[in-house]
Amino acid sequence: MMAIANTLNSGTSVGMLAPYRALDLSEGGCAVAGKTLGDLGADVIRIEPPGGSLSRNFAPFLGGICHPERSLFWMAYNANKRGVTLDIATKDGAAILRKLVENADFLIESYAPGYLNGLDLGYETLRQINPKLIVASITPYGQNGPKSHNAWSDLMVWASGGPVFLTGDQEHPPLGVSFMYQAALNGGAEAAAACMIAHHYRERSGLGQYIDLSMQAVAYGVNTSTMEFWETESAIPQRSDKGTAPGGASAPPQAGGKIFGRPGGVRGRQRFYAKDGIILYSVSTSPRGSGRTSAPLIDWMQEEGTAPGWLLQYDWDKGFDLSEVSEERFHEMENIFVEFFHHKTRAEIRDRSMTHDFVVGEVNSPADIGTHPQLNARNFFQRMGYEGLQSEVLHCGPPVMASETPLELRLPAPRIGEHNQEIYCGELGFSVDDLIALRRSGAI
Repeated sequence: MMAIANTLNSGTSVGMLAPYRALDLSEGGCAVAGKTLGDLGADVIRIEPPGGSLSRNFAPFLGGICHPERSLFWMAYNANKRGVTLDIATKDGAAILRKLVENADFLIESYAPGYLNGLDLGYETLRQINPKLIVASITPYGQNGPKSHNAWSDLMVWASGGPVFLTGDQEHPPLGVSFMYQAALNGGAEAAAACMIAHHYRERSGLGQYIDLSMQAVAYGVNTSTMEFWETESAIPQRSDKGTAPGGASAPPQAGGKIFGRPGGVRGRQRFYAKDGIILYSVSTSPRGSGRTSAPLIDWMQEEGTAPGWLLQYDWDKGFDLSEVSEERFHEMENIFVEFFHHKTRAEIRDRSMTHDFVVGEVNSPADIGTHPQLNARNFFQRMGYEGLQSEVLHCGPPVMASETPLELRLPAPRIGEHNQEIYCGELGFSVDDLIALRRSGAI
């Protein structure tokens, strides 16, 4: 192994974390942790095996062409990073990683528990090299416990953490949460937050630390408020109604345990169908002006002559106790709203809610989000060119705006080994011949 010079620099990073460097050895959605630090200005070095990360095989692909340099998933979660190839399982590769650690501030990884320890690259080894290093390990179930080494999938993590039990409707089996990498994405986001908290402690103490993040625990945290019902009252929250199209009825409450929803045990509908998609709304009998009242919608129905007389007999202005309404009558009320919304577009409903003070939410598709006026008003979407692709790729910009250190999309996701020479030669002092030898040996 050739000698390695100790001459690192801070790269081209700008922003609130500009003086700091992160080594990112994560895979899949966990890469959002390094992406977040990169958005905040850190110099993030994405370390992937020779030949490229497994994440480069994740669809969709630019232009529908399956190629490791065209994965839109890779581009989305690895922008604002530089990239090198390195096989840390080789002697030379492990030595290079240890040298990079000397001047790193964070290291993020998602290997199976114990893998890095087996290579003599675990936290206890790395902290001897750099006591200020913060290491974040992102795994499905954490580093210890009976499930720590279990095989896993995204759905399994969400199911084991609890949210799947409450996802979907009562008449069908529970559904998965979002798309297939969501557990890792949530875990990565929490890991980034944990890194910043550990960084705050390091600024005061001068010491790094080890972060052991469990995706299962993160999934549990998503529905902590509902789990508290079980912990405090032995009550089991249930999945909501099926939200059928006009003419359908809300699903009956599931038997067994206390049911949370409408007073008296009847769970109200939350999904309604507009002309052009789904909206989220709950019929509310709170008094006018309370923010969650249905009184303005009753006014709208009256204007158009669609409110039946029996519905107007209730005092929607002052509000009334919904628990005194029979279950049958409650479902009849909801079906009036079902029919009313079905003849309106989502835009009509949204615009009316903004001028007449009632709460409603649109269920947006990716196409809706891409043209959303609120996001576009904040310049959330940004295009970035990729060398060799002859095409610009639309990226989501950082979700945070900072007045003194603006976050920005600085770097496209790296090509395989794109910054090998820049980092290994320019910063670690290797010669070009050294790189050729390392490549031939399989270390890079």
